[in-house]
Amino acid sequence: MTALDALFAPRAIAVLGASATPGKLGAAMADSLASFPGPVMKVNSGRPNPDRGFFPTVGEAAAAHGITPDLVVSCIPATVTADALREAAAVGARAALVCAGGFAEAGGDGPLHQKALTEVVRDSGIRVLGPNTSGFLAPHRRLTASFVPGAPDLEPGPVAVVAASGGVNHALAFALAEAGVGLRLGVGLGNSLDVTQADVLDHLAEDDGVRAVALHVETAAEGRRLTEAVRRLTDRVPVVALVVGRSDIGDFARSHTGALATSWRVTRTALRQAGAVLVDDERDLVDAVTALSRVRLPANPRPGIGLVTAQAGPGLLLTDDLRSHGIQVPPLVERTVKELRELLPALTYLNNPVDTGRPSPVLTQVVERVSEDPGIDVTAVYGLLEPTAVDLPAALTAARTATPLVAVVGGPVEQARRTRRELGEAGIPCAATPTSGSAMVRALVEDAAARTRLEAVLTASDAPTLPPPGPVDEHTAKGVLADLGIHTPVRRVCADPAAAHAALDELGGSVVVKILDADILHKTEVGGVQVGIRTHEELDEALARMPASPALLVEQMAPAGPELIVGVRRDPVFGPVLALGAGGTAAEILGDVSLRLAPLSANEAHAMLDELATRQMFLGTRGATPVDRARLTHVLLALASLAADDAVAECEINPLRVLPDGDVVALDAVLLLRDPRDQGGSDDA
Repeated sequence: MTALDALFAPRAIAVLGASATPGKLGAAMADSLASFPGPVMKVNSGRPNPDRGFFPTVGEAAAAHGITPDLVVSCIPATVTADALREAAAVGARAALVCAGGFAEAGGDGPLHQKALTEVVRDSGIRVLGPNTSGFLAPHRRLTASFVPGAPDLEPGPVAVVAASGGVNHALAFALAEAGVGLRLGVGLGNSLDVTQADVLDHLAEDDGVRAVALHVETAAEGRRLTEAVRRLTDRVPVVALVVGRSDIGDFARSHTGALATSWRVTRTALRQAGAVLVDDERDLVDAVTALSRVRLPANPRPGIGLVTAQAGPGLLLTDDLRSHGIQVPPLVERTVKELRELLPALTYLNNPVDTGRPSPVLTQVVERVSEDPGIDVTAVYGLLEPTAVDLPAALTAARTATPLVAVVGGPVEQARRTRRELGEAGIPCAATPTSGSAMVRALVEDAAARTRLEAVLTASDAPTLPPPGPVDEHTAKGVLADLGIHTPVRRVCADPAAAHAALDELGGSVVVKILDADILHKTEVGGVQVGIRTHEELDEALARMPASPALLVEQMAPAGPELIVGVRRDPVFGPVLALGAGGTAAEILGDVSLRLAPLSANEAHAMLDELATRQMFLGTRGATPVDRARLTHVLLALASLAADDAVAECEINPLRVLPDGDVVALDAVLLLRDPRDQGGSDDA
């Protein structure tokens, strides 16, 4: 039992606004619900006709049927929805689907109608899906709470869809059907006034009939609650997420559902860190959940893929696509190559991908040998249907492989479709093109890698003592970093030029002179940083060029080296977010950044550098000393622990310079504290 059983597993249903007039929403909904095995009550307050089964209220309908409906499906206008649901809740209805638009996503009085509906939920405890949605689908219960044509014909199966949009829910359900995959539950959330993505994911976590979940996200107002729900679910079944918002469509997304959008990159980061597999479009989403509903690999940081192709060209397309996404296609060991040489003609390529020349009766044995290679965790096979050469589906289903199989089958349209369905029923994911096959394999690999990351333990450091509320200058910010074990330059705070001259003598060598003013965050832009000063004459000239300041900061110059930016900020939806990127002046120009939610594991922090396009700058190219990964990981974890203090709004180190010995030093630091009046609230606001 879950909190949403009344919604998705009702004993009886009432349709508000049910109609006998074809073309009306209430008529279409009543028709879709005709196959439901329990009572479906028709309620029409404007045109009641009990003799024809239309009742004026839910209460009278319940009395006539001898049962109270668990679920009320509302097909009436927004203006009267709240009052109608309040009445339904009063007679015992426990859940409602509200299809109508005209609420928060609309202008005018729409937000007022949504507020009234919210008050009904608060006062009565009724659970509401929507408003502004085309409904949900539960084929295994013969429950089609949707007015979309064709929805009642969808077959039951192992994949669940949780979509921000009712339209996307139906589009994915039909695409899955085309791929030969049935639907367990398909939900379009609409405005998510009450029932949210996290609620539905928690419901699915208790459903043993679900094998994979497709998650479509337009906005993520729940923040950490959503990621926690994904994390719990991925312990049992894989989740594949498609996040909308790569382009600048925030205003449209807000107007679509009436919700507030957050950053596309942060949302993807949060879901990936929670264990979801990320995809970029709906086709990849369908391919990924198709594969994961049939195969799930054990946790593995980097599974190896063995490729067998009966046609070289398409096989190379598959290989190239996998390798371009960083998927490992390792060479086969000599023993495997020797065994293949005994099976295949001399002119074929035998060292992954394995080219059989064309389909032949030895295909089964070739696939088995490749799957048994110690470096292989998944075996992918490409072949065209050539029945005179080999019965391809029979050859693959007969193979006793040591690893899961993924097939890519081409040929005449209907024959290929039948073959893909046949292989799918045998538990072998089957794609139509090399691109789709690559998407399937990548999903299996990424899910296995995600579960490896989730096994890591979160790491936290002791938080330092923070300064009192108010602006924080650079020297104080660096003191906080030093308490966290982050290296900073030797420096002196100087109240006047005379003290700066004394500091130059004390520190020796080349120094940097900066204005020390907590109200100026970007000192370089106002001429407040002077570098490479060695003599007192150079110091006087530098001071003359600098703006007035309450104090000066004199620091030892650090040796030259590549620069990173490291920072943590408090996202309004997801809370503390850690960033690592190319630093210095390149930070804003390149936009090359890796993100994680805090807190995080040491493994996650260690992996952030590998995600940068500019990573080779920091890995010792052309004889340079590589960054000390352990020290960099320490800096990342230290900032993550700093963000655990609710008083911290943001902290940024830019640049974090890599020294010749690989160590890192914070050359500049900004620390912003939150107003005490803003602390203690939820980051999911």
